[in-house]
Amino acid sequence: MKKLVVCFYALLSFAVAKAQSLEGAWSTIASNDEGTQVEYVLVLTDGFFSEAIFEKENGKFIGTKGGSYSSSDNALIFLFEFDSNTPEVIGETKTEPYKINNDTLKLGESNWTRVDNGSPGDLNGAWLISGRKRDGEIVKRDTSGPRKTMKILSGTRFQWIAYNTETKEFMGTAGGTYITINGKYTENIGFFSRDDSRVGASLQFGYELKDGDWHHSGSSSKGSPIYEVWSKRTQ
Repeated sequence: MKKLVVCFYALLSFAVAKAQSLEGAWSTIASNDEGTQVEYVLVLTDGFFSEAIFEKENGKFIGTKGGSYSSSDNALIFLFEFDSNTPEVIGETKTEPYKINNDTLKLGESNWTRVDNGSPGDLNGAWLISGRKRDGEIVKRDTSGPRKTMKILSGTRFQWIAYNTETKEFMGTAGGTYITINGKYTENIGFFSRDDSRVGASLQFGYELKDGDWHHSGSSSKGSPIYEVWSKRTQ
């Protein structure tokens, strides 16, 4: 009986710790000057973050920013790698006090509601494109350069971003929700900086994790065949 009680409290402690974790997706909604509801989605995973801003009703893209983060003394320190609206902040840091109470994150003056804690999707994490299949062969790509294509996923939300940390150029982004079931990865597009008409579309791909890399295959939004390799980001 004593062992059962110990196991119960251990499981309870684990559940509480996970619930209080920053990992996962968070959302907050505000109204702009015209009264339009604007949704902000923040993904925090593996020390990296992205924030997407778009109109809630139609997914019209407004902006995005992100990079890496760390925590210290109940504060988050954000280092910006991309910002579609204010590129001058790239390379700079911003410190925000934070506190988690159940499923609410108070970050600075904003309150965010938890969307997920990094599950149930299989692809939670920050990924950099590291290869493409051409003529039957996988051609590797260097991920250490300033030009990056990153995908960041929580357990239910995804976003890809193309940018250059050296020139501070933002090339594009899209995101929304995703699911992984039986080797199939399905994206439901909630916003797309290059083409608002794609909002609401669903795209299904095959996915497989091989030696820690994510192999992604299927057809692009334009119908072209693709086979990509994504590697977990470590720095």
